[in-house]
Amino acid sequence: MTKTSKEKENSAVSTSNILDDAKQIIEDSRRTAYRAVNTALVQRNWLLGKRIAEEELHGDRKTDYGKDIINKLSKELTYLYGKGYSESNLYYFTQFYKIYPDIFHSACGQSLPLLPWSHYRTLVQVEDKKARDWYLKEASEQSWSVESLKRNISSQYYYRLLSTQNPAPTDQENKEITEPYKRDALDFVKNPVLMEFFGSDRNVKINESRLESRIIGNMQKFLLELGKGYAFIARQQRIQTGNQVYFIDLVFYNVFMRCYVLVDLKTSKVTPRDIGQMDMYVRLYDEFRKTSEQNPTLGIIMCSETDSDVAHYSMLNGNEQLFATKYMTYLPSEEELRAEIEAQKKVFFLQLSEPKEGHG
Repeated sequence: MTKTSKEKENSAVSTSNILDDAKQIIEDSRRTAYRAVNTALVQRNWLLGKRIAEEELHGDRKTDYGKDIINKLSKELTYLYGKGYSESNLYYFTQFYKIYPDIFHSACGQSLPLLPWSHYRTLVQVEDKKARDWYLKEASEQSWSVESLKRNISSQYYYRLLSTQNPAPTDQENKEITEPYKRDALDFVKNPVLMEFFGSDRNVKINESRLESRIIGNMQKFLLELGKGYAFIARQQRIQTGNQVYFIDLVFYNVFMRCYVLVDLKTSKVTPRDIGQMDMYVRLYDEFRKTSEQNPTLGIIMCSETDSDVAHYSMLNGNEQLFATKYMTYLPSEEELRAEIEAQKKVFFLQLSEPKEGHG
């Protein structure tokens, strides 16, 4: 419901601290001004793109009519108004209109909320519509900065989500009580995991202690890589049974899945022993830390290499609480990353398949 002017006037609640009240008024005004400026900028660019697209329709499609329009218009607008009207910018304005023709219902009305123009300029460069729509939704809901958006696009974030790799669920699976939780879990685990904050040297040698320390020192970037809803809980968390004490490398909590996520770091290829250890950690956490309101704990083994045999013939097979993912300490080329995604997809299919009789 739209607030009246009287309600808006009363929305600035006075407290006993005049400085805090003044700061709140100023910050609210700045946010309002920013939204107004951003709306005007995005609308201007959309309208310019719309006009250019309309002009292109009247031209000869066999020639570079559209390119000529942009070239000439760029020169004229730059002469009249200065920077901001380069050929590349006018091209992006036009693409913006073509991709989002309904974002504004009219010259004076728009569909809210709007992202900053820098976000749209980045999004129009994503050719895959499904991926572009997903990035738009996530950027809006998770308040991604444009740097975060660019990073997630370049690291193929969308394609590394298991929800895009998981086979279509069968009717029987849909009837299973645990299926909704299982699908939710798959939406929050990626493979491979990229940790490019280590640098560009793909041959760097690293031990588990250094790997863990580097993650702790770059926790904000690591949380962005993990995905939405993750909160860091502890490093080397102690968990004790009657006879033994164990230490879990990293513990997170995901507010959307409502469960703890345990991460075990391995600088070698995953082994059945690693999986058995993580399975024990998950069982211990479920027994001693998980409450009745929380979903079952997830265990993720982050290793330098996954193994298809281990995925198929170990406890990973058909276990919806355990995952083995490959981490990469550098950002590979797009071609390398796509190949790695396909390779890891096969490993995850083996993990997600139903366990054979006599196994699991």
